[in-house]
Amino acid sequence: MRRREPVTVLVYHPDEAKAYAAPVRARRGRIRLAVCATREEAAAAVGEAEVIYAWKFPPDLYARATRLRWLQAMGAGVDWVLVPTLPPGVTVTRAPGIFGPWMREYVLGWCLAVTQRTETYRAAQRERRWREEILPDRLAGKTMTLVGLGDIGRTIAAAARSLGMRVLGVSRSGRAVREVERVHRLPALERALGQADFVVVVVPLTDGTRGLLGARALAAMKPTAWLFNIGRGAVVDEAALVAALRERRIGGAVLDVFSTEPLPAEHPLWGLDNVVVTPHISGPSTPGELAPVFNDNLARWLAGRPLRHVVDRARGY
Repeated sequence: MRRREPVTVLVYHPDEAKAYAAPVRARRGRIRLAVCATREEAAAAVGEAEVIYAWKFPPDLYARATRLRWLQAMGAGVDWVLVPTLPPGVTVTRAPGIFGPWMREYVLGWCLAVTQRTETYRAAQRERRWREEILPDRLAGKTMTLVGLGDIGRTIAAAARSLGMRVLGVSRSGRAVREVERVHRLPALERALGQADFVVVVVPLTDGTRGLLGARALAAMKPTAWLFNIGRGAVVDEAALVAALRERRIGGAVLDVFSTEPLPAEHPLWGLDNVVVTPHISGPSTPGELAPVFNDNLARWLAGRPLRHVVDRARGY
């Protein structure tokens, strides 16, 4: 049944609440917007909210959200949403199809930085040295193993194949996908890691993936292989990773996500010369790109139609 009364939509973002609220569209009189950038603002409005459109909404406020029926996450990952305080009847949706293009450029850009010896040549330039004895390597022919084959993983896989790479995958189901030569199920993770020159972690954080890449998985990697984590920091055991990097048991790591963010200044990852640290920017959220996803679902919600991109709360994605 179509909804006739105005629906309160709470838009929450700690830094850009107004920017995310500005492109929200609905027919006149159908919604009331509550634009919140602080916990205090959200606390005052959440009791009336039937819909929340948010990034990292304060979890302790869910207890006050007695009218909440739907939460649209500003992002692909929803681990921050699926907390015990979220009422069981709330539908959670995510925003697929937005972040893959960003993240494929991030991954392939850093893969090329490795094979083209970018750091070596830049260091030589600073030293005014002519290092003609060191040649770049080819990315074509290298093997990439993607741990996680959702829409982001498949987007990266397609781009890697277009550059002549061999692409393997690891997923919970092991189901074949056209962008990947072979897909392994999680029990065969170490076999897939052992074949890779580049391991790209883009699996969501769930109870089943927390600490998935620990000491044993890292030991299965080639000593020349590079690990990329662009999913969630807690999927990788950071202590085991630091040890593997310090002892040169893997070639290096490109890390965009961490167990604690911002990464503390005293963390040992900052000081390792075979590590690239970036501040969770491989797949940035922008108001303009996310608005069409939310507006489409908002129109569906107001018309009483099924929502798209619904999260399976039992699986965590």
